[in-house]
Amino acid sequence: MIFRQLFDAESSTFTYILAQKRGAEALIIDPVMENVPQYLQLIRELDLKLVMAVDTHVHADHISGSAKLRDSARCMYAMGRETKAECLTHRFKDNDTLVFGRMTMRAIYTPGHTDDSYCFVMNDRVFTGDTLLIRGTGRTDFQNGDPGAQYDSIFERLLTLPDETLVYPAHDYQGRTSSSIIEEKHFNPRLLVNSRQEYIDQMNALQLDPPAKIDIAVPANINCQYQQAA
Repeated sequence: MIFRQLFDAESSTFTYILAQKRGAEALIIDPVMENVPQYLQLIRELDLKLVMAVDTHVHADHISGSAKLRDSARCMYAMGRETKAECLTHRFKDNDTLVFGRMTMRAIYTPGHTDDSYCFVMNDRVFTGDTLLIRGTGRTDFQNGDPGAQYDSIFERLLTLPDETLVYPAHDYQGRTSSSIIEEKHFNPRLLVNSRQEYIDQMNALQLDPPAKIDIAVPANINCQYQQAA
């Protein structure tokens, strides 16, 4: 399997490119607009055919590269049906299967960070977006975030995956690249709570500055205005 984890230093965003092998159809998760030329170069070098760009949710800290990839690579642009994003070519729902070549990935609806957040399960790994981070969880104080919904998404959906499942988030701010379900169960301080209400209180008590690009990124990502945003 071809698996590439790419990092955008400005927004601390991870982007993932997946394919069965060289020359096969590929899928990209959470691309960053400024890095689209890098993605396209790598796709050419690996002789891949990009068939789908997927965003885990409407991002607030960077402009998505998915609309630009849709136009430049003629691929599908897919998000969950709950999203307000326009110009999509495909909308999926909870437990839908995304197909690229001979590979598949299952979409699971995990609201909480935002009301349109999804994670993706594929074989031995899960791409958790901003829902579950390494030793943390995504904030829930904007874009219809809901700490109770996030608790349910994490404890009822993600933490019920096999313990050995690898965790690949959309962000990390301390140089970490992956984790596992069992590690997060034991060592993620946000998850060491005794009740749903304790988790809600913990998230509501956070005092966080808004993302620097939120006023630009959210409307640009909803309206697919990557050219104007650039």
